[in-house]
Amino acid sequence: MGPDPSVAAVRLAVRRVLGGPGGLSGPDGLAEGDLVLVACSGGADSLSLAAALAFEAPRLGLRAGGITVDHGLQPESAAQASRVVAVLAKLGLDPVRSVRVTVARPGTHGAAGPYQGPEAAARTARYAALDAAAAADQAAAVVLGHTLDDQAETVLLGLARGSGARSLAGMAERSGRYLRPLLGLRRAQTRAACTALGLEPWDDPHNADPGYARVRVRSRLLPALEDELGPGVAEALARTAGQLRADADLLDELAATAARELTDGQPGQAGQPGLPVAGLAALPGAIRGRVLRAAALAAGAPAGALAQRHITEIDALVTGWHGQRGVDLPGGVRCRRQCDRLLFDASASAGLRAAEAEPVGQHHVGSGGAVGSEEQGGRD
Repeated sequence: MGPDPSVAAVRLAVRRVLGGPGGLSGPDGLAEGDLVLVACSGGADSLSLAAALAFEAPRLGLRAGGITVDHGLQPESAAQASRVVAVLAKLGLDPVRSVRVTVARPGTHGAAGPYQGPEAAARTARYAALDAAAAADQAAAVVLGHTLDDQAETVLLGLARGSGARSLAGMAERSGRYLRPLLGLRRAQTRAACTALGLEPWDDPHNADPGYARVRVRSRLLPALEDELGPGVAEALARTAGQLRADADLLDELAATAARELTDGQPGQAGQPGLPVAGLAALPGAIRGRVLRAAALAAGAPAGALAQRHITEIDALVTGWHGQRGVDLPGGVRCRRQCDRLLFDASASAGLRAAEAEPVGQHHVGSGGAVGSEEQGGRD
């Protein structure tokens, strides 16, 4: 008799991601003996993922470890982190560690720029801890417990905020060292898997706090949409994210090619500072905006603070020039037009902050509270 269907589904998802393209069979993927860490808060999503990784990794010739991040946002966060460590060790994961982080507070200015809210602050601290742990343990990959439900919530939040295609594309199954095997599974499946395995997940109180936008989307908006439109709304939103991600990836590739041509490919322009206005003006708007955003980030503007309104103001220096002053960007970066070129001036402190902030990765994990998903802060 085989495992419970929910357990089998989670295991299959892990096996497919670790062994598929970019996994063991990929040209730059995992090699036998590599260490894969699971980021686990103790919630149902990441706990079922940890159990599946412990089962599948040895069968693929991989080592499996775990990490939990204590955000220190709740009185019992340290005790919860200790419980997660004990569960991960009992599952057979090794190494296992708990990392305590300091989450930025309102009114502070962290490595990723001005304070962006509790979820973004928790996400920034969490990914910095995960990156550091992966480097210390020489882990080849970190698996995260985001589900199809998380993806649907991310798309709805992006729509409500007027975000662009990249935000609406949601979370990628693969993003650098981060892998998200469960994006095709529902949250109910991960909880059923825990029940079948005799694992007791932890329900973070923050995930029931309506003060968080993601919680309101999860508990009110999505159920209301399914009541009015019928079942399948979450699946449809996740499909939309996948389609938009493919489009956004192509546009990003075209923008990268255009940027190289603007800086290196035109006679007499190689080595000159900034970007030529004439070349920028000739680009389609969707490509030009991406080129401008990449230039601002390269100059030191923090990704979390650089908004579409900043890109629109920079674009006006190209398409609506009437002698206006430059544009002040987050992180102490300034964009100005001079001699028919756009110049991005960065202070030394801005460059340092940008270096400290990369890569932030794009979520889930930890003890001590942080709601949500990749774009908003991410937890079970």
